[in-house]
Amino acid sequence: MLVKTILIFLLAMALVGMVGKLLFPNSLPGLGRRKGAFCPDCGRPRIGRGTCDCRGRK
Repeated sequence: MLVKTILIFLLAMALVGMVGKLLFPNSLPGLGRRKGAFCPDCGRPRIGRGTCDCRGRK
């Protein structure tokens, strides 16, 4: 009985995911590599909107 319940839950979650992907195909734009996510000078990931700690030094 427990296995049947878990299987039904997983199938329902897969169905919700497929319906969501069909209705909102471009709803997650930030999943790829964004332009401003990395410092152009040193290549480290930037957190927030501030400048990088390297301040242009290499």
